[in-house]
Amino acid sequence: MLTLSPELQTPLVSQIVDGLRGLIAGQVLKPGSKLPSIRAFAAAHGVSVFTVVEAYDRLVAQGWLVSRANAGFFVKRRGDEGAAPGTGAPERAVPRFDARWYLKQIFENRNLPMKPGCGWLPHDWLFGDAVKRSMRQLSSDGPELDGYGLPHGHMALRMVVAESLAEHHLAVDADQVLLTQGSSQALDLVARRLVKPGDVVLVDDPGYPNLLFMLRFAGAQVVGVPRTATGYDLPALEALLAEHQPTVFFTQPRLQSPTCSVASVAHLHRLLQLAEQHNFMLVENDIYADMDPGVRPSLASLDQLNRVIYLGSFSKTISPNLRTGFLAARRDLLDELVQLKMISGLTSSEITERITFGVVTDGRWRKHLKSLRERLAEAHRTVGRRLLNLGFELFHEPEAGMYLWARHPDLPDSAELSKEATGAGIMLGPGQLFLVEPRPTGWLRFNVAFSQDERMWRFLEQRIEMGQQVAE
Repeated sequence: MLTLSPELQTPLVSQIVDGLRGLIAGQVLKPGSKLPSIRAFAAAHGVSVFTVVEAYDRLVAQGWLVSRANAGFFVKRRGDEGAAPGTGAPERAVPRFDARWYLKQIFENRNLPMKPGCGWLPHDWLFGDAVKRSMRQLSSDGPELDGYGLPHGHMALRMVVAESLAEHHLAVDADQVLLTQGSSQALDLVARRLVKPGDVVLVDDPGYPNLLFMLRFAGAQVVGVPRTATGYDLPALEALLAEHQPTVFFTQPRLQSPTCSVASVAHLHRLLQLAEQHNFMLVENDIYADMDPGVRPSLASLDQLNRVIYLGSFSKTISPNLRTGFLAARRDLLDELVQLKMISGLTSSEITERITFGVVTDGRWRKHLKSLRERLAEAHRTVGRRLLNLGFELFHEPEAGMYLWARHPDLPDSAELSKEATGAGIMLGPGQLFLVEPRPTGWLRFNVAFSQDERMWRFLEQRIEMGQQVAE
């Protein structure tokens, strides 16, 4: 069908996309005609199935092809979900797998028996005993129910946070720490302070869907920086900086969601150099730091909060229900963020912050974190091995953090797969949800702590077998 040239500088994916578009535009491939299956195309042209998956995905996103469940890929007709490309008619409609869909699904499907796509840990992986002890202690001391807490948050907990950051070579005082209702409020406060309508804002791609919605709601032009297993696609980042003038880059260097990739120290240094050169701020979302068994610097520790605002959270390791997060920033910025916090909600809950303080000062807190890291590492090995045995490609194998980012050549549309999974009692994490520009994709986010149920594995095996039958 096509002649591909691996020796060219043009990537094979781009060669396939450009070649098929030319065949379709020239009517060599007629509307409605079926393309070879992914495996058949790969075998005929001597390329990997994942190269073909990526090319077909792009053509679907661009409106040249349509993907039909259990049937394959077809050249798009004028009446297929909108007009053909280039007609000036509305673009192909795609399912709304955006942040609003994500939030709705979390709360509507939280009682599904299996939740491999969720973003929290099972209750028996958390530090529930310490929470109960802290609540009993608070009750016996008599919690102060009159008045409000401090705008900055509970002083004792802020001191603990400052001491913990100092252990990781970030020198801050307690008055540079602001407690928030989880990291989500911290992100919201920072976005409202740094982002104005029309500003170009950089984010990880793939990245955090709620942040994408938050920034777009603020009127920002959101631009994705591609992630790699070692951090960032630096040539792509430098090209984006040359094209745009971003005001801020919201990023998650360590155990990033959804890829769980970790930025190397060299990438952190280069990112700080680029921020200085192009005059933009960095917001470092480090909510998975306590899950990292390695000792590594953060952007904030290398920069000492000059261009970096640092975010953390206790919700992932203690309990999502406690909603205790924090941010650290230079004093002038922190004062403005405190004012924004007071305008939007006066103070955060001192009762919740006192409970959190009791947990992190519990004598077994560090032992809990060590045990949690070991348990996550074992889950990574187990789930990663099973995914590989089923034929999945893994983006990265960190053996730390909560997630594995994976795709299978016979499961080209994770959004459709997720719809089917919901009917089987399974909450999956479709990759389209995490992309800055949503498009059909085979990538899925697996929470390793929730990926132990054999029913989930049987569901995946059955869907892979169905996909292979279609390909044949």
